[in-house]
Amino acid sequence: MAVKELHESPSLSSLYPKALLGSLRKSGGSTLPSTEFVREGVVVDPAHLAAYNQVCGFRLDDVLPATYPHILAFPLQMALMTEDDFPFPLLGMVHVNNRITQHRPLRLDESFTLRVRAEDLRPHEKGKQFDVISELLVNDSPVWTDVSTYLRRGGGSGEKTARGQLSQPSPTAIWQVPGDIGRRYAEVSGDRNPIHLHPITAKAFGFPAAIAHGMWTKAHALAAFEGRLPEAFTVDVKFKQPVLLPAKAAFTTWSEGEGWAFELWNARKPKPHLEGSVVAL
Repeated sequence: MAVKELHESPSLSSLYPKALLGSLRKSGGSTLPSTEFVREGVVVDPAHLAAYNQVCGFRLDDVLPATYPHILAFPLQMALMTEDDFPFPLLGMVHVNNRITQHRPLRLDESFTLRVRAEDLRPHEKGKQFDVISELLVNDSPVWTDVSTYLRRGGGSGEKTARGQLSQPSPTAIWQVPGDIGRRYAEVSGDRNPIHLHPITAKAFGFPAAIAHGMWTKAHALAAFEGRLPEAFTVDVKFKQPVLLPAKAAFTTWSEGEGWAFELWNARKPKPHLEGSVVAL
């Protein structure tokens, strides 16, 4: 595998125009590039961490939430997926699943290495899907792993998985999601995809309103478990229907095995937004 070493975080402001051009040039493919992006000596800005914690609902702490390294790896993910040899256009891809494994808590004062690569291109009923693997290492030891699964629509098998009737569980909490949460999360994450920022820009991409970032909903759900999480765990989510902003959402959690399961639904309609689990290692 070819390794591309980066000495600083890629500029997202330069990658978005590249992503837009890619949407005009790229039409698909059958292989993923065998390139790994690596950035060493990464340190956390305490002010940035504090801003992230505030937007997502975590308490201020010198231990990183398990979802926080995702936004540090995100620029490397974008750099990888906007390379000329990446077969699919970044814009229009759907983030369908995210699994994060934390092997131990990561402290604010630790320096680390980030590695990002794509693998496992495979069919999906609605197109093709693949995984973007992000790893965080301290002294060459893996501490954190993030597997983001993306779907490129089009040319799928059309074979649909049988689904039972949707039944909304009784909520344990109601989220009042403000209309500006997309812009606020974009400010700390750097993910300024137009579908999250404003109703007008979201409508240009087929959404009736701006939608919340999937990784914000995951982070906000994880924040509900603060104080109860083990040191080593996996938090896995499937993104369902988008959260149209502003929103009133119903959050439900229950004990399951060595951890918890949780779901997020539209509070007014039987539409699921998110389902996930937290499992101790």
